[in-house]
Amino acid sequence: MAATLAGCGGSGGGSSDVTLRLVAADYGDSKATSSQKYWDKLVKEYEADHPGVKVEVSVYSWTDVDRKVKEMVAAGKAPDMAQIGAYADYAAQGDLYKVDDLLSIPAEANFVPQLTDAGQTNQTKYGMPFASSTRLLFYNKTLFSQAGITPPRSWSELAADARALKSKGVKYPYALPLGPEEAQAETMQWLLSGGGGYTDDVGTYSIDSAQNVQTLTWLRDELVGKGLTGPVAPAKLNRADAFAAFARGEVGMLSGHPTLMKMAADKGVKFGMVPMPGTNGRAKSTMGVADWMMAFKKNGHGKQIGDFLDFVYSDKNVLAFSHEYDLLPVTTSASDAMAVDQNDKDLAPFLDELPSSVLYPVGKTSWAGISADIKKEIAKAVSPGGSPTGVLGTLQLKATTEDSAA
Repeated sequence: MAATLAGCGGSGGGSSDVTLRLVAADYGDSKATSSQKYWDKLVKEYEADHPGVKVEVSVYSWTDVDRKVKEMVAAGKAPDMAQIGAYADYAAQGDLYKVDDLLSIPAEANFVPQLTDAGQTNQTKYGMPFASSTRLLFYNKTLFSQAGITPPRSWSELAADARALKSKGVKYPYALPLGPEEAQAETMQWLLSGGGGYTDDVGTYSIDSAQNVQTLTWLRDELVGKGLTGPVAPAKLNRADAFAAFARGEVGMLSGHPTLMKMAADKGVKFGMVPMPGTNGRAKSTMGVADWMMAFKKNGHGKQIGDFLDFVYSDKNVLAFSHEYDLLPVTTSASDAMAVDQNDKDLAPFLDELPSSVLYPVGKTSWAGISADIKKEIAKAVSPGGSPTGVLGTLQLKATTEDSAA
């Protein structure tokens, strides 16, 4: 039954003598931790039970993988599958299989609902979540103890803690990375904590909303303007540099994802994690992030792709990847298994945030351009003398124009 459902949309022939080509992103930071090892093991197991199907996986760094896939598609040599950062452009071009035409019903129904929703363009599912994470507020327990403070639950408490940390000579009381690497992420986390976000409840861009203006005004006046974000201007501080500074014990607080746990622990930093503070208590939602798997129609291997992806999304394989890279499972059954496993208790706080998380509007083909604009412009809003109203208004105009064109 499952095999029949998996092949319902494929235009390919039988299951013999087929080679599937997958391009995937590398989540490791060295040859020893490369994602190639994960895929090689998974493929070996799959091919042992499917002698007529070969799977070739090419792994590229995040710096190169999106460009590589784009070049392959442009040259008429699309891979059968790609595991990268965004899918909407390819869906809009009609290049992708619908998820309904690939996966078995149990596999498709097993994705975490928030992630499933983010994989839709025009109410049709094209993107399959592959890896996810959420954000928490990390704090240095040693620095907090020395300053005699406790983790903040609101913005006012966060500012007070930052002032206390600064008085003790902490280099970065709150690290605010709004540099070009990942400014859109830090910004979104703060907008959500202020009750706003990039889009409204119906998915329309609302970048210049009153809540968003208030959030950036508060950051400008209460953190940046009072020297509580460290010696490097937010516009020049990248996320990787902020994480490295936290691992050196130089940061009191910052927003972080699971990868930071290992970085800090390896350097002997004692840290805690709490939900992101909001205006008058913990934020109602946090930022979620997902990377995506998609399947291209070019080679007509829908049946074989569907069967392979059913295997990829089995609990065993989903959990193996999550454990290897400190990421959250993208399926409900694997998430349930992680939640009750004592060996995964360090990821439990991130897992708890997933049901209320909000993801980037990746279903919009305009998002890639808007994200790039945010990276370039947003730090100006919180710089001394900056205008949150002006910067957000300009970004909103661009977003509306690009969304209409898309």
